[in-house]
Amino acid sequence: MKNKTIFITGNRKGIGLHLTKYYLAQGYNVLGCSRKESSFSHENYRHFLCDVADEKSVNEVIRQAKKVFNGIDILINNAGIASLNHSLLTPGSTVRNVFETNFYGSFFFSRECAKAMRNNGGRIVNFSTVAVPLNLEGEMVYASSKAAIEKMTKILAKELADYKITVNALGPSPIYTDLIKVIPKDKIDELLHQQAIHRLGELEDVENVIDFFISPKSSFITGQIIYLGGL
Repeated sequence: MKNKTIFITGNRKGIGLHLTKYYLAQGYNVLGCSRKESSFSHENYRHFLCDVADEKSVNEVIRQAKKVFNGIDILINNAGIASLNHSLLTPGSTVRNVFETNFYGSFFFSRECAKAMRNNGGRIVNFSTVAVPLNLEGEMVYASSKAAIEKMTKILAKELADYKITVNALGPSPIYTDLIKVIPKDKIDELLHQQAIHRLGELEDVENVIDFFISPKSSFITGQIIYLGGL
């Protein structure tokens, strides 16, 4: 994939950082962003400071980013935050923060990167979660923000098809990252029991789905959501 460029949001740590290293090893150019400085460096990587929920910041970052490697071919909307709380105990500020980061951020980056992709087609990969189809108690706000991303994925897939841009999403089962460290073990075990395959997801499982979505052979695959673990 020499000369292909991927933008990965929220990649200072966790899944985003893992994907950054993985795709650099595959020969891609990689762009990334986070709200804090990144200590990671590589000759084919550039990092930007950006709050994905800030529309003006996103617009400026993409304006600069598309000049670095002469365009953007693939967007991975990885940036996201979670909330685990009963709905009656959830403050409005939490709802706002989760939706602004998860949904607004994914929309702003999809819109601006699509403009940079329009001449040669491209790939957009969003992140959902198994919490959407499982309707998990205590994750109403988080799951709702991801359900909105799923609907965005399906409609954007239609709106961008004429530009040869595909839009898909994956819904990971729990993977041991900062997002699930605060979730009690019994809750994780309960969720895993609802999967056909009763184990935590691995980073390699995420790689596999993204590789499928961004493959040149997947130009006819769009508007799809793949959940890990077998629901």
